[in-house]
Amino acid sequence: MQKRILGQSGLEVSALGLGCMGLSFGYGQATDKKEGIALIRAAFEKGVTFFDTAEAYGPFENEELLGEALQPFRRDVVIATKFGFKDGKTSSGLDSSPQTIRAVAESSLKRLRTDVIDLLYQHRVDPNVPIEDVAGTVHDLIKEGKVKHFGLSEAGVQIIRAAHAVQPVAALQSEYSLWWREPEKEILPALEELGIGFVPFSPLGKGFLTGAINESTTFDKADFRNTVPRFSEENRKANQALVDRLGSIANVMDVTPAQIALAWLLAQKPWIVPIPGTTKIHRLTENVRAADIVLDAQDLKEISDALAEIEIVGSRYSEQAQKMINR
Repeated sequence: MQKRILGQSGLEVSALGLGCMGLSFGYGQATDKKEGIALIRAAFEKGVTFFDTAEAYGPFENEELLGEALQPFRRDVVIATKFGFKDGKTSSGLDSSPQTIRAVAESSLKRLRTDVIDLLYQHRVDPNVPIEDVAGTVHDLIKEGKVKHFGLSEAGVQIIRAAHAVQPVAALQSEYSLWWREPEKEILPALEELGIGFVPFSPLGKGFLTGAINESTTFDKADFRNTVPRFSEENRKANQALVDRLGSIANVMDVTPAQIALAWLLAQKPWIVPIPGTTKIHRLTENVRAADIVLDAQDLKEISDALAEIEIVGSRYSEQAQKMINR
């Protein structure tokens, strides 16, 4: 797989990464440990060198899984993890105090079975802790050799600029896909100006853009999509028009809707690295092949024109989760 560099950080990663959250958290029951390890190692064999996790995924289980899976080839991969929640639990609220950042970093190093974290993100902006203090703490961890690069997740432009002034931000991780294009308004121009890479999570719309989900789909009771307005039965029915149109374009090109969605993201900027997640080997293979699809200007115009007529319905987060997002 081709490599990309995240902004001006010098951090080189595979053009597509692997979002590992769904193996342990968020989408229902956790994947069997052996199957999870097999999938992560299969991703590496297919050229993926960028793996994304967080202490909150589980909590803790996902980091442990990733640490074991990647240990045989640790020096050949880039691992990104995150801090920012009290006790590692998203339900407990935010905590980016300097002491918590340090404690999380130390614990993550052990769970990941490594002596350095390649990319350490603030998972969500904590309004109770000045971003300068957050960036300063990570700056110290970098000086101590425990972290290589600093990242932010779901941060707004003001926060990005303030953090970047204290410790250069290597990457911003936020949602971006064909059905959530808000970052194009302010985020992408700011990242380009500052030389910061962009790591879109949910590049396949939490699975919706694959075409495998429709109004009749039922989710596991532990699946967080049950709380997402955009995934209500009514909104899934309304948003099916997007998937249908994407499917038509994909058929003409003899690829899948998921591959079109990922190739479209890769075509936006050379410093964008999507991190699709999956628990299935055949989906992993499908996603990885998207990195070989090159969309030219005419292809991109056709996709843009076709989707411009479609209105996406429903918020992307519950009201409670939305409160943790800095805009």
